[in-house]
Amino acid sequence: MELGFYLSGLVAVLATVGLISGSSPVHAVVYLIVSLIAVALVFFALGAPFAGALEIIVYAGAIMVLFVFVVMMLNLRPEAKRDPLWQRPGYWLGPSLLALVLLVALVALIGDGQAGMTIDGELITARDIGLTLFGPWLIVVELAAILLLAALVTASHVGRRNKPRGNRNRGGTR
Repeated sequence: MELGFYLSGLVAVLATVGLISGSSPVHAVVYLIVSLIAVALVFFALGAPFAGALEIIVYAGAIMVLFVFVVMMLNLRPEAKRDPLWQRPGYWLGPSLLALVLLVALVALIGDGQAGMTIDGELITARDIGLTLFGPWLIVVELAAILLLAALVTASHVGRRNKPRGNRNRGGTR
């Protein structure tokens, strides 16, 4: 289980590096999907199967389908003439220092001998989450659903193309 945790964490980091360093939006979406699935595997390795399943269903499933459609509809192409910012050496200084700090912390934790310890606590099931959400927080959940519906209707209205008004009745019969 510990090996799966570290391998999926490594895959998540590498996929995220591929995401931010790539120039193609389609490849970036694919890297993001791989990264989200790797994070879900981290949840599974930590003993949180419900959180891992939600990560796959909600993020890697529903939201990424939306991202893929947006990228395909916009038909984005990388600009070949502009020099990408990530190719400049100074751009990597800050992230490299942060990665070095994280690497030192990881080596210190593994070398301390406490890497095999488990997370204590009770297992939270889907039933517990459902009772919490739809018990005392029912009104808040319903208001969030109405807010998301209003955002969807607004986005569809803003994004629609206006048809010329003079062509409404041409070519048709009543």
